[in-house]
Amino acid sequence: MDLQLTDKRALVTGASRGLGYATALGLAHEGVRVAINSRDADKLSGSAAKISSESGLEALPVPGDLSDPATAEDLIRKTVDSLGGLDLLVTNAGGPPAGKFESFDDDTWQKAIDLTLLSHVRLIRAALPHLRESSAASVLTITSYSVKQPIPNLVLSNSIRAATVGLTKTLALELGSDGIRFNSILPGWTKTDRVIELMTNRAETNNTTVEEETRKQSEDSPLKRMGKPEEFANAAVFLLSPAASYITGVMLNVDGGMYKGTF
Repeated sequence: MDLQLTDKRALVTGASRGLGYATALGLAHEGVRVAINSRDADKLSGSAAKISSESGLEALPVPGDLSDPATAEDLIRKTVDSLGGLDLLVTNAGGPPAGKFESFDDDTWQKAIDLTLLSHVRLIRAALPHLRESSAASVLTITSYSVKQPIPNLVLSNSIRAATVGLTKTLALELGSDGIRFNSILPGWTKTDRVIELMTNRAETNNTTVEEETRKQSEDSPLKRMGKPEEFANAAVFLLSPAASYITGVMLNVDGGMYKGTF
């Protein structure tokens, strides 16, 4: 299938590693000119160089902290200045810390909201003027299957990511007439650095090992394993592409069947 992505322009945030990196690499393999973002400038430069080496297309590193309200407009401006416009936007940010409800104060909640919800809001708002000029505008928010099935010990993520799904669906309805599609992917447990950190937290809490916690979590999937970042990226690249031109407002589980609900 021709995804019709050649020469499209994309910004992928949270892309120095994990799902964001895999998505950026997948887009680059399809001929997309990508800009990638994360807080760690050195790690980001290394990831951009790797994408360039593997895809043959230059990847633009644009460092910045998405919890800072000023970062979004700066990222969009630098991306548009370098790429000459913007067609695709992937909003992705690191998850908030693990823990139970009574362990978090208001300040921790506010920091989680700034990173996990408002980063999406600010990026989309800054990108809209440029997306309106594109003939293939598409936005993908990365959330979690926890918005449908809360994950134990992740009260911040369970709560705040659900708001991002509400935002995504609302914008699909509001801005479809402008030719901009909005979708979200709800990944399940995927072998990323973030998941290893969560498994480490569980192992410390339960006095077990990371390997044991990973095995137990994998049992939740009918496939009896965690996902691979490239499996997530395959779905993300399709949803972003013009080949998915009649798909908007979709919250797609890419979770190996870990979500047990019908809808």
